[in-house]
Amino acid sequence: MCSFKVSLKRRRYMIGKLPPEVLAKFVLSRIGRLDSSVIVGPTVGEDAAVIDLGDGRVLVVHADPITSAVEYIGWLAVHIASNDIAVRGVRPRWLLSVLYLPETSGISLIDKITSQIDAAAKEIGAMIVGGHSEYTPKLERPLISMTAIGVADKNRYVTTRGAQVNDVVLMSKVVAVEGTAILSADFGELLIGRGVPKSVIERGRSFIKSVSVVDEALTLSEAELATSMHDPTEGGLLGGLAEIAYASGKTIEVWEEKIPIAEETAIMSRALGVDPLKIISSGTLVATVPEKKAEAAINMLKDKGINVSIIGRVTEYTGCLVALHRRGGKDEKIENVYVKDDLISAWEK
Repeated sequence: MCSFKVSLKRRRYMIGKLPPEVLAKFVLSRIGRLDSSVIVGPTVGEDAAVIDLGDGRVLVVHADPITSAVEYIGWLAVHIASNDIAVRGVRPRWLLSVLYLPETSGISLIDKITSQIDAAAKEIGAMIVGGHSEYTPKLERPLISMTAIGVADKNRYVTTRGAQVNDVVLMSKVVAVEGTAILSADFGELLIGRGVPKSVIERGRSFIKSVSVVDEALTLSEAELATSMHDPTEGGLLGGLAEIAYASGKTIEVWEEKIPIAEETAIMSRALGVDPLKIISSGTLVATVPEKKAEAAINMLKDKGINVSIIGRVTEYTGCLVALHRRGGKDEKIENVYVKDDLISAWEK
């Protein structure tokens, strides 16, 4: 474990997830009284808590903030939190939202955000059952924290830590689905200034409709095909793969040429100088599946109209979490479970 040393100057400008050493020392070590009913509690890489209800069922709970988006914040808040329930193999049923609004917010902003929340919840069949909303001092843009809850049979949930040696790594849709939508909505003027056609930006905005992985995750879990599943959020696809590898104690080998990247994503990434494999990627399901079940999993998803690709494989731990073979022959190794998101880098610039 790295030693903890963060200067006041550095701490002032840190954005995104807490570094693993800070998380371990100040968060994961301070969790109150231990409860024997908690099957999966707070740990790096796992998507949601799993709690034994004592009647053959488990309660699955997850909370997630939306802090790096503005235009689609309500829509994303529902789907991002719900995705982390779905990759447990559980359908999200109940949602609680905490909405932080700048002091200058008007009714039109509240109307826009809550309309998005309502539409997204209806799309996945969940209900908003509570939460909180407030005008927050010195806030520059709205923020949301969303909690999603579901219930499942005790023997049917999936964890991030379940990847096995020789599993293949499946990826649905394309990389950086959410990131492409955010770049299109929140960096539009900058992209136009760097020569990106408006038509590309408009197409990129439509990616927001594809950020849910509930359908594909439940399809794989109900057929008992996945050993692990993950919704790659901050840190993008590479961050998600690193978290699966870390939680499972394995190495994931992946080939860039096998990773589908939409034209819109590639164009905008080049214009902003960011790596599409490191851009927040909700909407892209990552799953590990035994090799003998891979064909069945692919066919099942394609029958539902969901594009899916085999992008890599799981191996014994080789000293790194992710071994990435870049186009052109360059190899890149990810040894740290924390991968900084290039969307954050774009905001910093």
